[in-house]
Amino acid sequence: MKSDPRVEKRRHGWLGQMSNQARTLIVCVITVVTIMGLVLVGPIPQDEGYHGFADQRSMLGIPNFLNVASNVPFLLTGLAGLGFVLGYALPSTGSFINRFERLPYVSFFLGITLTCFGSAYYHLAPTSDRLVWDRMPMSIAFMSLLAATIAERINVRAGLVLLAPLVLVGAASVIYWHVGEQSGSGDLRPYVLVQFYSLLAVILSAVLFPSRYTRGRDILIAAGVYALAKLMEVLDSLILSIGAIVSGHTLKHIVAAAAIFLVLRMLKHRTPAPEDRLAKDVA
Repeated sequence: MKSDPRVEKRRHGWLGQMSNQARTLIVCVITVVTIMGLVLVGPIPQDEGYHGFADQRSMLGIPNFLNVASNVPFLLTGLAGLGFVLGYALPSTGSFINRFERLPYVSFFLGITLTCFGSAYYHLAPTSDRLVWDRMPMSIAFMSLLAATIAERINVRAGLVLLAPLVLVGAASVIYWHVGEQSGSGDLRPYVLVQFYSLLAVILSAVLFPSRYTRGRDILIAAGVYALAKLMEVLDSLILSIGAIVSGHTLKHIVAAAAIFLVLRMLKHRTPAPEDRLAKDVA
């Protein structure tokens, strides 16, 4: 059942006046411009100084203890997310109109769970060789969330079909960088596209396309919290210098996990949007 265009216009303001084709075109144009910009920038090598985190204190015999231990929230939120998404057997639970819509979130929360182990392994002895195990599960999580957003806001079938290719692209971006590092010609451009542009694409989709579910704005809040986490990462040394208690990178892990929790909270509390609920009842 199609929604009344007048209702659509009232619900979504100026977005209600745009066709899906126009919105999709905006996303495609920004994507192409971003890719072209990265191509023109040229190869981006890995800065070896990246591994020099401010807090290198050892505790309980564990080097870089707080940067290692602060990955536990990823494990907790990842497992909680998997438990929630896999714990529902029926598509009528409200969180998922179509039972297959849970698949991108299974991949997402699995990536978050694995991030705990990959990041902890890396922070025990930070090197580029170990960094690959930190970045691989994160790339899976980023691309899975993008697939979920496409399914919920643009086209369900497209989101589900693109899940595997997007995850493979994410993993390939890390492998491409890692193989290049081994030969002294590492290039971070594909990984930068996967990590940062995938998040931007999620935000663009959330702004341009209405969700099939309530609480659609929660994903924007989660993205804002993640942006705060990245800021803390940049301010690693400065934050540690304030009282010498905790570093910015340690806080980055905790705040990023909080963003994941907000995604889980969104899933737990959302319901189908009115027009989708009506269409489902009619079907």
